[in-house]
Amino acid sequence: MSSRYDALVDRFTNFFQARASLKLPSVDLNTQFKKPFITIAREPGSGGAPIARAVAQKLGFICLDEQLIDEVARSTKLRKDLIKAVDEKNRTHVEDIVQSLLNPDYVDDIKYVTELTKVILAYALQGKVVIVGRGANFLTPVAKGLHVNITAPYEVRVQRAMDFEGFSRKKAEEVLAKVEKERKEFVKQYFRKDPTRMNSYDLTLNTSYFPVDKASDLIIDAFWHKFPWYQQAFGFLKRSTTG
Repeated sequence: MSSRYDALVDRFTNFFQARASLKLPSVDLNTQFKKPFITIAREPGSGGAPIARAVAQKLGFICLDEQLIDEVARSTKLRKDLIKAVDEKNRTHVEDIVQSLLNPDYVDDIKYVTELTKVILAYALQGKVVIVGRGANFLTPVAKGLHVNITAPYEVRVQRAMDFEGFSRKKAEEVLAKVEKERKEFVKQYFRKDPTRMNSYDLTLNTSYFPVDKASDLIIDAFWHKFPWYQQAFGFLKRSTTG
């Protein structure tokens, strides 16, 4: 990641921290984001991750999902498996105190969220990136990115978990419930937002009848609609998604 964004990232990180603690009014950060980006929130079992990868591939963007864990691990100088263990999970101060006393490898939640915020903002500032989950739509300017929510009915998601992960129905239900609860509480605890509010997104896509290829095409069409100037301004070759 380019170091030329460090000063801006630190400035924005400090702003978000100050706003959270002091409840300062919003300020305009939009002018610093020169190129658009995409954020993709997703329910477990909805197909959000493969759709994000397809969108990134078709646009020639970076897909920031597992790579987020790598970046945070590098910046905190902690093992990847330690970062992965706390990724998109909420914590309480009591848990932090107990775990820090008992576990020498414990990852402080504020340190993790701070570094995660820095990584997300750095990539968003560069643009041309698809950021998966982690409350990225709440960290980045609404007008400078396309913010997508991928969903599917509960029964569809359970069946997909059984089909693609080999889970029994009971196991699939347990895993979906656990992951969904952790992701929601993570956003609520650290960003003070409700990820289930539909007006938090430009586009909510139900993938019941849309395979990955078609779903990614719909997102790209929405991207061009929101940022029609991008192709001309940056000489970007628009790919046809209509065949």
